[in-house]
Amino acid sequence: MSKRIAILASGTGSNASAIVDYFKNSSDVEVALIASNNEDAGVLSMANSHHIPTFLIDRENFKESTEFLEYLEEFEIDLIVLAGFLWLIPEAMVKAFDWRIINIHPSLLPKFGGKGMYGQKVHQAVSAAGELETGISIHFVNQNYDEGKVILQEKISITPGDDPKNIAAQVLKLEHHHYPRTIEKVLASL
Repeated sequence: MSKRIAILASGTGSNASAIVDYFKNSSDVEVALIASNNEDAGVLSMANSHHIPTFLIDRENFKESTEFLEYLEEFEIDLIVLAGFLWLIPEAMVKAFDWRIINIHPSLLPKFGGKGMYGQKVHQAVSAAGELETGISIHFVNQNYDEGKVILQEKISITPGDDPKNIAAQVLKLEHHHYPRTIEKVLASL
């Protein structure tokens, strides 16, 4: 029986798209659900074009009730994959999917992580700090932003004060390459 993943995303879904493409011909892994907290998110259109069921998350069904959690269980989800999802995961979900929620962050954690550090904000901070390297961190999710156990980090060299857009483009390539492969490895260990 194939392992089933749910992807949570808030934006365009480039990582979600890379994951869907990676597993589209797999008999071992199925992207069973894509959920977003943004009804205008491009990730929902991408999901529809691939005939993947979607779910619109709101504060009530995500944080104040167990509706979304029950939906994940109904879909028999094995692993929750955060791909640019900007909300903190509720404690009940972290407990129900203990060691089965992963996230990707566009820096070498613990540097440039935490609440409010996402997307271009991270790359701007890396550039402003004059860093010589940056990269990605794929980690398990706990009750705090970007503090779960790191599964994989990949680095790239950058020039101090490098343009944040240039940094973002290089980091995105790392994300698209390594995230699906790491998901596959995590699923193999479940």
